[in-house]
Amino acid sequence: MGSLFRSILGVPVAAVIVIGLFLLMYGLIRVDEVPPPNEGDPVNINIGRQIEDSAVQNQKRFERPSLDQPPPPPPAINQQTFRPTVDAVPASTPNFSANVDLGSAFNPDRDAQPLVRLEPQNWDRCIDKDGYSERVTVEFDVTPEGQTTNINIVASSDSCLNRAARRAVQRWKYQPKIEDGEAKPRFGVRTQFTFQSAE
Repeated sequence: MGSLFRSILGVPVAAVIVIGLFLLMYGLIRVDEVPPPNEGDPVNINIGRQIEDSAVQNQKRFERPSLDQPPPPPPAINQQTFRPTVDAVPASTPNFSANVDLGSAFNPDRDAQPLVRLEPQNWDRCIDKDGYSERVTVEFDVTPEGQTTNINIVASSDSCLNRAARRAVQRWKYQPKIEDGEAKPRFGVRTQFTFQSAE
């Protein structure tokens, strides 16, 4: 019932509003107030503008100044190559008549020699007091290729440092032991690490 009443009342109200708006717009745009154009006035439409020559365009084109004298020619080179000529000096080879006996002092054999020795890292977490000073002794073997192997902790004053010492020795590189001109393994190399903290 309410919707029927709204539609009956709404249709006439909407029609009144539409007619009112139509009349308002018609009043705003009256065609009869626009003055008609005069028939005698000619219509002049310029599409392109004519360009007139200016004083700058009428000037002569720029010309390069002529040189008083041409540059001198490059010097003539008569030689084919620039290498200096050096005459050889004849000389005779010296004659040494020395009898040298190397004896037993010359020995090509050598023990394993360290090439790369890196310091232990990440051991600061083991410090628990000022003036920290601990020692770890490590024993290992050196292969004929110069790698460390069979790494063992022989003595340690703090077991927390063992891992840092073992990892440092794993990264060391050696010149291998030489016997009779051949690389041999070196057994039982010992080294001691001293871990100290600043006081």
